[in-house]
Amino acid sequence: MSDVSIDDLPVRDELRGKSPYGAPQLDVPVRLNTNENPYPLPEPLVERIAERVREAARHLNRYPDRDAVELRTGLAAYLTRTAGHPVALDNVWAANGSNEVIQQLLQTFGGPGRTALGFEPSYSMHALIARGTGTGWISGPRGEDFSLDLPAAQKAIAEHRPDVVFVTTPNNPTGNAVPAEAVLALYEAAQAAKPSIVVVDEAYVEFSHGDSLLPLLDGRPHLVISRTMSKAFGAAGLRLGYLAAHPAVVDAVQLVRLPYHLSAVTQATALAALEHTDTLLGYVEQLKAERDRLVAELRALGYEVTDSDANFVQFGRFQDSHAVWRQILDRGVLVRDNGVPGWLRVTAGTPAENDAFLDAVRDIKKEQSA
Repeated sequence: MSDVSIDDLPVRDELRGKSPYGAPQLDVPVRLNTNENPYPLPEPLVERIAERVREAARHLNRYPDRDAVELRTGLAAYLTRTAGHPVALDNVWAANGSNEVIQQLLQTFGGPGRTALGFEPSYSMHALIARGTGTGWISGPRGEDFSLDLPAAQKAIAEHRPDVVFVTTPNNPTGNAVPAEAVLALYEAAQAAKPSIVVVDEAYVEFSHGDSLLPLLDGRPHLVISRTMSKAFGAAGLRLGYLAAHPAVVDAVQLVRLPYHLSAVTQATALAALEHTDTLLGYVEQLKAERDRLVAELRALGYEVTDSDANFVQFGRFQDSHAVWRQILDRGVLVRDNGVPGWLRVTAGTPAENDAFLDAVRDIKKEQSA
């Protein structure tokens, strides 16, 4: 067969020249580049997953619960308990990772002839999924310190009148959170420009110093809170994301969902994880302490560090961030070069993993000062 590349295929124009999302996975002793929870699931939870999956396996000849009622009920209970705000079954929707949640939202409220706006640098999948759904993407501004520049953000919304607005808090890759009053101001700006859906991406909220913005849903039918079980629940391999919103939004996304999109095995595994919430959130507290230790140690070494409410830390500034990334990698530690000029990102790992990372950057500092 002759060699054929993507350029030879009749792909859509907006996809030409683009690269798929991904982080390099290299065989090194310490991998702190993908914001995973470093703690394996506890053995009692593994056993409970096996029990639930075994029961589900007896019925795999049948389609799963199309509406995932038991799972959504469990997620609603989790949100109600941890956010201190009542959430009901009809406020919650679940999908295969928060990326599918975002995709369904853009399929429903975006699409050809419509636009989405986000404030970059931020989670790059927002823009990628927008392109994948034929939604125009608008890159909004951030401040020099990566905080949300509220007047500039309000101006961008008024100027572009987007159909969907993304607010990521805590923000990835920078780690900083957006205050509730700023989100409220953006919501009001979006509704004044045109009736727009505002998606608050809270993938890392369990690691935050502050509270969830879930209570803001009251009286705001165009506001959506997106969550994931990949981070705090230590279940990146599960691929389970969910949203909380007005019941009308939940009804709307079901217009575009694929039939039986959540497998019976996925639903069973997620339900088992919800039974062990307290144990898993205990790991979150350990990671928050390790995250704060990384911030303090890096600043003590003279690095600039963005305030972090996530399970990762952005640090710099470097004249050549990729060269520093390589120096850290040469010492057996993989961090993330996100392409933010002058900055790198490290995930909070176990104490031993974080020690290895800190030893690496200390060693680099010594080399530079020698």
